[in-house]
Amino acid sequence: MERFLDIACAAARAAGSVLVDYRDSLATIDEKTPGNLVTDADRAAEAVILATLKRHYPDHGILAEESGLAGMEHSPFLWAVDPLDGTTNFAHRYPVFAVSVGLLIDGTPVVGAIFDPVADELFAAARGVGAFCNGRPLTVSTIATLDRSLLATGFAYDRRETNDNNYAEFCQFTHLSQGVRRGGAAALDLAYVAAGRFDGFWERGLSPWDMAAGVVLVQEAGGTVSAYDGSPFDLRSGRILASNGHLHRAMSEQLGRVQPLPITFPL
Repeated sequence: MERFLDIACAAARAAGSVLVDYRDSLATIDEKTPGNLVTDADRAAEAVILATLKRHYPDHGILAEESGLAGMEHSPFLWAVDPLDGTTNFAHRYPVFAVSVGLLIDGTPVVGAIFDPVADELFAAARGVGAFCNGRPLTVSTIATLDRSLLATGFAYDRRETNDNNYAEFCQFTHLSQGVRRGGAAALDLAYVAAGRFDGFWERGLSPWDMAAGVVLVQEAGGTVSAYDGSPFDLRSGRILASNGHLHRAMSEQLGRVQPLPITFPL
């Protein structure tokens, strides 16, 4: 596990250097789907990560945001790669984005590295090894009630087209907590739960590469990860509830109670 983690960290740091180089010189910003951006920086950072992983583990599978799935025919090992989590932020020069590199074994996340090149913070965790930020051990917060909590979430790219849009949940938790932050980078939100900066996080419409590394961080820092209803987390579901553990039941109950807020805004 420690060797896997070393390689994940090296790949994440290398990709972060690429992003820093691109920050003020973006040549191309494309839209994969409405609101879902991709830039030259995404592609270049992903190429660096893939080259690192393939050099060390040529027989492993890789699921990367821009290039898709490759090499998974007979391997129990699958790397989940997001070269730039927070592309919209990056494209607008808003300095909240990260690189996320996770490893799954037989479908279970076991290694995660999330690198924030702006803050120069490398969040790293491996099953049974612990969770760390720049080498310092991480532990989740001890906040035990929603009224004392700081939470985080985000909104999916299809929020304009579906009533399953997270708006009602956002309003509910904003009313019940000390605040809900919406940073625009799910991987960093999960890392911040592991670091005790956020007490809980929920989101829908995510992809495996958004969550794989962060799940390991939260769990190894002593937190809890599940489906919205508290059942076992499924990386393929696109939904995640992550918390310090103390708030988990309360957050799950609220998510089950809230009714969707229909889209009625004039467009």
